[in-house]
Amino acid sequence: MFRLSQFMDYLLNPSPLTPARKPVGPVVIWNLVRRCNLTCKHCYATSADKDFAGELSTAEVCTVLDDLKGFGVPVLILSGGEPLLRPDIFEISQRAKAMGFYVGLSTNGTLIDESNIGAIAAAGYNYVGISLDGIEATHDRFRRLDGAFARSLHGIRLCREHGIKVGLRFTLTQDNAAELPQLLTLMEQEGIDKFYLSHLNYAGRGNRNRRDDVYHRATRAAMDLLFERCLDEQRRGIRHEYVTGNNDADGVYFLMWVREHFPARATEIEQRLVQWGGNSSGINIANIDNIGNVHPDTMWWHHTLGNVRERPFSAIWQDTSDPLMAGLKQHPRPVQGRCAACLHLAICNGNTRVRAQQTSNNPWAEDPGCYLEDDEVLAMTAAPQRKAGS
Repeated sequence: MFRLSQFMDYLLNPSPLTPARKPVGPVVIWNLVRRCNLTCKHCYATSADKDFAGELSTAEVCTVLDDLKGFGVPVLILSGGEPLLRPDIFEISQRAKAMGFYVGLSTNGTLIDESNIGAIAAAGYNYVGISLDGIEATHDRFRRLDGAFARSLHGIRLCREHGIKVGLRFTLTQDNAAELPQLLTLMEQEGIDKFYLSHLNYAGRGNRNRRDDVYHRATRAAMDLLFERCLDEQRRGIRHEYVTGNNDADGVYFLMWVREHFPARATEIEQRLVQWGGNSSGINIANIDNIGNVHPDTMWWHHTLGNVRERPFSAIWQDTSDPLMAGLKQHPRPVQGRCAACLHLAICNGNTRVRAQQTSNNPWAEDPGCYLEDDEVLAMTAAPQRKAGS
């Protein structure tokens, strides 16, 4: 995850580089339930509106929570499916909050209404992320439900009215890239706190629709827009939070943008980007699915490291007998091809490995989702400077 707002703040407000704080345990994204009232086109969990057998009970979830807390996990993102369809979601959420976790809720937003907003507020979520795939017609088509946009927007407004930090989550594809400016305008009009742009990853239903991924130049244009919007807002004292995910080349592309527009600040920003370290799947990001299987992140559901019913998460996460886990934790990672020759491997850490695995059956092959040009990453110091987005 690339925290653009944080790096833009570093750019505009220089401060000494201090040692990075290394979390003891990873951020855990927990798909508590697979059932969902929607069948979204790019769903990595391939959810459906039905019950799935073998899901963890409330008691089992509580046992796992105890282990996660003892292991030093700082953050839980409760997801699905649609987590609000799990009957004990508020019981689990309140227990996690009482234990001291930062707790986020990742939802499609269509089920947030006057009947449950009080319970959502009482759960004390640190953040509620609601997914939008474009403006009304586009979103409804992606979500395969007429009226989904209106219901999600109503849920966003209810969260804001009840003082809950809420953000938009947007998965960029060729079909909706043109509506990114409208979504950013919506964010400003509605007073929404955060915007998360996710690049399409080749996993689950998204893997079957990889032909819909945006062309690399459209990706660059989207990033340019975010950079300019974030810069403008911070100069005006507006503190929206911009974050991107599923493509750690974003950090390198930001460095290119800084070199073009703020060359005197490029060295420090590069140092901070190296300290950030790029992709952290299998290191600082983990996933537990609805039946207790542990994965390196949410896009690796086809690769299971173990099950929390059989071994504690803390034991599974430290076990490097699995070759994929050993490689993810290796530094530098054993990437091949263009990624191995990249001058910025220390920034992106080889990017997300699942795209390489899905397209070549080799998790260490070069990442087909990297949108940077060869002369930018293989011989950047010798290549002519290129204007961001060109």
